[in-house]
Amino acid sequence: MIEAQNLTKVFGATLAVDGVSFQVQPGEIYGFLGPNGAGKTTTIRLLTGTLFPTSGQVRILNMNMVSQEIQIKQEIGVVPDEPRLYENLKGSEYIDFVTDIYRLRKQEILPEIKELCEAFAIDFLDKAIGEYSHGMKQKLMLLSVLMRKPKALFLDEPTVGLDARSARILKMLLEKYAAGGAPIFMTTHIMEIAEKMCHRIAIINKGKLVAEGTMEELRKASGEQNATLEDIFLQVTGTGENIEELVKEL
Repeated sequence: MIEAQNLTKVFGATLAVDGVSFQVQPGEIYGFLGPNGAGKTTTIRLLTGTLFPTSGQVRILNMNMVSQEIQIKQEIGVVPDEPRLYENLKGSEYIDFVTDIYRLRKQEILPEIKELCEAFAIDFLDKAIGEYSHGMKQKLMLLSVLMRKPKALFLDEPTVGLDARSARILKMLLEKYAAGGAPIFMTTHIMEIAEKMCHRIAIINKGKLVAEGTMEELRKASGEQNATLEDIFLQVTGTGENIEELVKEL
């Protein structure tokens, strides 16, 4: 349902994504982790067609991103790490804009909009987006994506800025969508979320995929049967060295 084959992206002299390959199956929540600057967001942008790879292929929902880009974008939902919204519009006007872009019938999706607004406590659609906090913008972005019921979801740090209740509801909704067969690709810096939610986890470091598997498989590869995802992450990325000494010196 989501497939990357030898995905590579070069920016000038920087190799941002280096020959990354993976597959996400129907109904699977696939966690994509890595340190800052490892290539996570670039990979999501390659998968969703806002960047084109230097080499390699992307297939989404059994369609090729090169030849069927528009069809793919009609079927997927993307929640970026930084909501980029038209700040002069009201929230309701932005929802109408998205409805028109995707050629949806407002009356048909109105019940879904109302339910999502109630779930995420969205009571600010009559205000200009420029007045929104980061969390309010994140909720509006989630509303504009989830109301369409996309066939595949891509989320980059989706819980950042959300209050605890909204974050819990989002996690439960993602599990519900996955149970219905939708593939979900998500990045997060919160290891507990990835460990509890994701069926499989991949770890990228300096553009390369350095680990992939279920928690059981990752623990087996690490040689520590009781290791947490944080332990494994620090081990495979080489970012866990000398932490205690560094903290003592601070």
